[in-house]
Amino acid sequence: MKLTNLNQYLSSHTYPGRGILLGRSPDNQKAVIAYFIMGRSENSRNRIFECTEDGIRTRAFDESKMTDPSLIIYHPVRRVGTATVVTNGDQTDTVRDALEKGLTYIDGLRTRQFEPDGPNWTPRISGVMERDGSFCLSILKSADGDGDGNHRYFFEYDNPKAGEGRFIHTYQEDVNPLPSFEGEPVRVSVTADSPKELADQIWSNLNEDNKVSLYVSYLDLATGEADCLIINKHQ
Repeated sequence: MKLTNLNQYLSSHTYPGRGILLGRSPDNQKAVIAYFIMGRSENSRNRIFECTEDGIRTRAFDESKMTDPSLIIYHPVRRVGTATVVTNGDQTDTVRDALEKGLTYIDGLRTRQFEPDGPNWTPRISGVMERDGSFCLSILKSADGDGDGNHRYFFEYDNPKAGEGRFIHTYQEDVNPLPSFEGEPVRVSVTADSPKELADQIWSNLNEDNKVSLYVSYLDLATGEADCLIINKHQ
């Protein structure tokens, strides 16, 4: 199957919203994780990523300009045991809590649905990267984009190939209201040998006006050590 060029894909989408990339490095030695956020409103753009003990969180760049923290302040990345959870909302904590109880990420996400932000009804996208490099992605979205009916989709990937990843994002296209992502996560090429190289590729191809923050991590499959990088537009 032909791989989609991630750089071209991003550059052709002015507002993919929030995006998760999980995959494998070209040398097959690292598990790859990337997450970015974008924003069209001043409130959404007024954010940065910062490191925490178990991952990262979002926070306001200028606290005086924050008007509504709901749905935009959360922990996008949390490490739980040997797994890494990455999502576009507070369902990160839902998945973490489920895993800590010995349940599955699906058990946790079955208790959640799309975001209550009509008329967009932003989908909740989530991923879990396992210690061996296998991973899963999911999306919870409004059935018909009208706030009724919650659909949950789960995708699991064992033994990912070197230089490949799967990419999922919140919005299918930049129109009003914003339609949810459709179909399976996009199968993309991962050509970067390091977090910096991948971060540079992604950041340079995100829309200049709308991009806000980016997180990239390469997890060494032999040692478990993670090499992480954050880029914030407000730095």
